[in-house]
Amino acid sequence: MKLTAAFLASLLLCLSASAQEPPSRKMDELNWLEFRELVPAKVKTVLLTTGTLEPHGVINNGADNLAPVRIAEAIAGEVNALIAPHIAYGVTGSMAPYPGALHIPAEVYAAYVHAVLEGLAKNGFRNIIIINGHGGPQTEVLQRVAQEVALARGVNMLVVNWWAACPEAAQEVFGNPGGHAGENETAFIQAINPRLVKKERLAEITATPNPAPGAWAATPAPSSIMLYPKGSAPADFDQKKADEYYRRVVACVAALVKDTLAKWERAGFN
Repeated sequence: MKLTAAFLASLLLCLSASAQEPPSRKMDELNWLEFRELVPAKVKTVLLTTGTLEPHGVINNGADNLAPVRIAEAIAGEVNALIAPHIAYGVTGSMAPYPGALHIPAEVYAAYVHAVLEGLAKNGFRNIIIINGHGGPQTEVLQRVAQEVALARGVNMLVVNWWAACPEAAQEVFGNPGGHAGENETAFIQAINPRLVKKERLAEITATPNPAPGAWAATPAPSSIMLYPKGSAPADFDQKKADEYYRRVVACVAALVKDTLAKWERAGFN
């Protein structure tokens, strides 16, 4: 059988890529010798995921942890990154009184994340990408701490709030922007693991629209479902829509990270 030059070139490229693939993309699965060989000579980028434990209507309390972890696992190879161990507890706030929820004060969370980012920079990563699964005050804390470490250590930082970074995906798939435990977040978890979605219990829960900024605030939050637009549905549990939304979000986050890395490279920050 005669092999074409194009086929041989493609085969060599595949073999080369396979040879360069690290033993694992997860930092806690690498030993120190493997890590030393990889960072920063072969891998300059790390994905740090964070979330919290809080109620989400009829999906798991750990939705804010599961979502960013799965996104990181899905894109790590595409953006040539390692995955740092997950930070599972965050600034839960008004949802903290619900059963199974945990809250870390903002100043404690900020100090901890700051130390983690310092450690990642010290270990040689040039690009630190934070994929965040939880909103509210946690987003401000992450942006502030990431900027502080970036400026102090001379590294590149990107904070991605996955649900907000890709709003067009929710609008195109569901016809609305969703909200906390709304169609978009419920669907994302359904795409990852349908068994974590207890749709038969939805009738037990009322949905509350998110207040306009400065309108009102309540602790505990009056509902475990907080929708962006008044009158939008919490979920329709359509598996095809869930899978499509998951696919679009992962592609969107991957594109954002790759675009940012490319711009840092062109600007000489790598």
